[in-house]
Amino acid sequence: MSEYSTETLKRKLADAIRMMEQAGHIDFNGHFSVRIPQTEFILINSSAASRCTLTEEDIITIDFHGNIISGAGKPPNEYPLHIQIYKRRLDVNAIAHTHPQWSTLFTIAKVPLRPVIIQGAVLGTTPVFSKSYSISNFDIADELAEQLGDHHVALLKAHGAVITGNTIVETFVRSVFLEENAYRQYMAGQIGDAHSLEDEEISSMVKFIWQANNIQKVWDYHHSKLKK
Repeated sequence: MSEYSTETLKRKLADAIRMMEQAGHIDFNGHFSVRIPQTEFILINSSAASRCTLTEEDIITIDFHGNIISGAGKPPNEYPLHIQIYKRRLDVNAIAHTHPQWSTLFTIAKVPLRPVIIQGAVLGTTPVFSKSYSISNFDIADELAEQLGDHHVALLKAHGAVITGNTIVETFVRSVFLEENAYRQYMAGQIGDAHSLEDEEISSMVKFIWQANNIQKVWDYHHSKLKK
């Protein structure tokens, strides 16, 4: 991400948040952050900004203690979620906390979410954080970060999801794949058994799907649909 200026990251993050709202992954709540390269600062949307009309002016900079460095407004209450993951995961540079409809259903029903389509293969194992509380203090955020471990996605019981990536684009695309897989698993379950992909299929599909051109294609599709 070193090729991106802070202002470019702000614009890209604002676009990603509006795209997530339009796709139904977040609503009046939900937040998305990105690490400013080679610093202990992150960019994150202000808590009060409407997710559907958010611009780079609504992106603020905070440090790893939650102090506001620049920008107007306050960070979301759950900012510790982002900070504790960044501290543990140097490979993670972008984090989204979403409230997705379909994948959250599986945590409420206590049904394991499994890879049932090829896009689901790239998600890996999705641990479920057993506490449905707001992740708004550093103690519970640290518990979540520990359970996330080296996974890219974790579900929060009756709450939502945490999605990580090396870039804003990767994180957004994983969110898309998470909801698409959950929707297909739910709908297949209304007909009969929703069968998982076989291990060999998962291994093959990860290599096929998770390539830069495919990731960018998903981003470009949703970006083209942004409300003008």
